[in-house]
Amino acid sequence: MQINKGLILFLLFFVPLAVVLCSDQAMAQAQSAAPGNAISINIPLDQTQGLATPIKILLIVTFLTFLPALFISLTSFTRIIIVFSFLRQAIGLHQAPPNQILIGLSLFMTFAIMTPVFTEMNKNGIKPYLDGQISEEVAFKRVEAPLRNFMFRQTRTSDVNLMLQISKAGPVEKFEDLPTMVLIPAFVISELKTAFQIGFMLYIPFVVMDMIVAMILLSMGMMVLPPVIISLPFKVMLFVVVNGWDLVVTSLIRSFR
Repeated sequence: MQINKGLILFLLFFVPLAVVLCSDQAMAQAQSAAPGNAISINIPLDQTQGLATPIKILLIVTFLTFLPALFISLTSFTRIIIVFSFLRQAIGLHQAPPNQILIGLSLFMTFAIMTPVFTEMNKNGIKPYLDGQISEEVAFKRVEAPLRNFMFRQTRTSDVNLMLQISKAGPVEKFEDLPTMVLIPAFVISELKTAFQIGFMLYIPFVVMDMIVAMILLSMGMMVLPPVIISLPFKVMLFVVVNGWDLVVTSLIRSFR
């Protein structure tokens, strides 16, 4: 998905100025129009396009505040970063690779996996809205639909039923009737389950290697020496020899339906 550089510059430099100007103008109107101590707040509306431009800018700034949390919760990022954390703990390298490297790799993998979804969202919802062809409500539904489809494909039915029971929303007969506020936590729970299952499978070969090294040291009478110190270089060597990073990354990408 291509990013408009002009839009980024506008948000970085002109949005704060516009918000300040709008707030000053609203205060001046309130002081001049309202008698005594009464304060009147008017939300400007554009009769042809819905909300006025200052309100749209304010909503965009508010949305950008919640964007990191939405990106983590609604995409494949959660599963990827948890699996990488399991992998690092299984090998025994608590600080290598660093957190910054794992987060960066997880971000780029997330963009690669979510590119079809983001492209559909931009094509069907964002671009027509920016061109003035559809309203805000229609644009929101078109942007939400591809993301809902992606989350639903990764979500277990048991997790959906659990969240429906907790929220007391009642049973639903089709996907379109499933509330988004129910689908999101069900998707996150399913991602956690899947990530822990993959992490368990990654732990098995390294635990077996630790057990083999521990039995060898025990048979040699070297009970004082911790087995982890001896097995760590062998685990790193084994992971490099089998091309472990390619296998893990490929398996993670293929795990998304």
